[in-house]
Amino acid sequence: MFYTVNNGWFEQARSAPSPNFSSRSHGCDIDLLVIHNISLPPGQYEGNCIEQFFTNCLDWGAHEYFSQIEGVEVSAHLLIRRGGELIQFVSTEDRAWHAGKSSIHGREECNDFSIGIELEGTDDEPYTDQQYSVLLAVSKALLREYPKMTSDAIVGHSDIAPGRKTDPGPAFDWPRYRHLLAGTGDTP
Repeated sequence: MFYTVNNGWFEQARSAPSPNFSSRSHGCDIDLLVIHNISLPPGQYEGNCIEQFFTNCLDWGAHEYFSQIEGVEVSAHLLIRRGGELIQFVSTEDRAWHAGKSSIHGREECNDFSIGIELEGTDDEPYTDQQYSVLLAVSKALLREYPKMTSDAIVGHSDIAPGRKTDPGPAFDWPRYRHLLAGTGDTP
């Protein structure tokens, strides 16, 4: 699979623009990729609650869990659904609101210089082959598009917000992903 980015938008993604973003600082180098997970309601897949949440259209009364996140304005650049569908909410050239209070190597505010990818899932349920396949294609496209981003600068949300975040969790197979990214494997 070969994915391409055109002016910050993946040609292979369905676009669902989020209002939850801001411009990056002029001259900011994008050099970090952050992998997250999300399911709404927690542990439930399908439906359009994630998309509604990232676009500020979620019906807060539709599920009892939603009262815990009511009014929160967040986004990610991309979401990879369980079946492999790629949805883009924010241009990679802009600052999505995915990392929150975060730091890496002494640098604060990771949203400023990172791209956030959400995988539909939970910390403890294996991700699908389709998700690994799309994540691999997206990662390779981002590494081509942003030369200051290296494979060593791909982290989990838990790495930049330890103690506050746990995603993508122990179910994410980092060795498998890194093996594929290094080109030492052909299939997810």
